[in-house]
Amino acid sequence: MNNYSLTQVLINYAPFILLFAAGWFFGSRHERRHLAQLRVAEQTLSHIIVSSERFYRPKLAADSEGELVLGSVVIAQDYFKMIIARVLSLFGKNLTTYETLLDRARREAVVRMRTAAHAKGYTHVYGLRMEVTNINQLGSMVEAIAYGTAVISTDTKEKAISAPKTTV
Repeated sequence: MNNYSLTQVLINYAPFILLFAAGWFFGSRHERRHLAQLRVAEQTLSHIIVSSERFYRPKLAADSEGELVLGSVVIAQDYFKMIIARVLSLFGKNLTTYETLLDRARREAVVRMRTAAHAKGYTHVYGLRMEVTNINQLGSMVEAIAYGTAVISTDTKEKAISAPKTTV
């Protein structure tokens, strides 16, 4: 009888365990790919200097005006990682699954902002501000918005390095 009950348990819970493992695998794979794409995009757009310093003003090119540029993104958390986060929150543990979600959202928003600045020919973005908010009550989706003033600057890369900038 004991053997029969073990077989029944395996039959009942095997699909759940298999789906959980498959979801975890594909969710983690997607997250790794997204992080790799972010690294490439950040490297490609590294020539655009971004400063969160409030009073930093680069030397503007003649007849250049600043323009607001922004980047926004909505990223959903992997459902299976949410389950792990809920269990960890019961014990007061650090919720690294949410940390990676927020990190990805912030970085993607800054990349999109830099892409918008690059498309318009700007070389600097200063006064960077970021907003991050939950979309739903479960905390599984976040929206990140990065915005700042984009300008065409006469500062060279060497001069701009001494200026405060964000490292994103």
